[in-house]
Amino acid sequence: MKSLNRIKTWILIAALGGLFVAIGSIWGTSGMIIALIIALVFNFSMYWFSDKIAVATSRAKPVTEQEQPELYRIVRELTAARGLPMPRIYVSEMMQPNAFATGRNEHHAAVCATKGILQICDERELRAVFAHELSHVANHDILIGSIAAGIGMAITFLARFAFFFGGGSDRENNAFGPFAFLIAWILAPLAAAVIQMAVSRSREYQADESGAYLSHDPEALASALRKLEQAAAQVPPPQTLAPSEAHLFIVNPFKGRAARANFANLFSTHPPTPARIARLEQIKEQIGTDPAHPMVE
Repeated sequence: MKSLNRIKTWILIAALGGLFVAIGSIWGTSGMIIALIIALVFNFSMYWFSDKIAVATSRAKPVTEQEQPELYRIVRELTAARGLPMPRIYVSEMMQPNAFATGRNEHHAAVCATKGILQICDERELRAVFAHELSHVANHDILIGSIAAGIGMAITFLARFAFFFGGGSDRENNAFGPFAFLIAWILAPLAAAVIQMAVSRSREYQADESGAYLSHDPEALASALRKLEQAAAQVPPPQTLAPSEAHLFIVNPFKGRAARANFANLFSTHPPTPARIARLEQIKEQIGTDPAHPMVE
């Protein structure tokens, strides 16, 4: 799984660079060169600073062990059981109950709980949620998620740029003519959704399973998912959070009405929560007969 994730990561980075260059070609050779430079800068930034970007857009701040002793204890026990380094711990100002993990690898990882999840989930449920998030860290999912978020944001930027500035009418430099901006505007959000769905749906099932065996409590994760799913439909995320970052969270934060006002639905990458819960119920039966079942790698 880890080696496959590394391959996917480089494919995504190459795809983002190719996308920039392809759209830059609308403006000729000079446009391609500028687009390539932007793509290189963007990829570099997403690789090294993806965790900081995710933390900033979710309005999260680092917390000390004195401020959140229970959260630190839960994460420390889970990382010790999984053989992972201790990640940085953040708490987001978001009142919507949710959580996410980010970073480029297990040595540069961060986990974040929102204020909402700390209010409605008990200790068992929090442990199960962070077992899920730490499974993303162990399986090297977090870098893929960050790069996918970057692709989503980049494509949206390019679509808006093309919409406002168009492709010009010089046939030698622009094969698409005056319809270039329409093509970019229509296809860009769809392309972002396809890329994110390709890397996100199966990994949520895998993290659910790995997390269930790590916490030895799939029932608690199922209970937490029910609560989070219901709350996400009622409590909106902050305005700073982009739909292209939805897949970073354990449940889709754009479940409410505000999501339908933009392209949020196109960026939905989470499997249906009832399907996730059904799988967790099956795992509960397996744990009852085989508590030493290995983690999903």
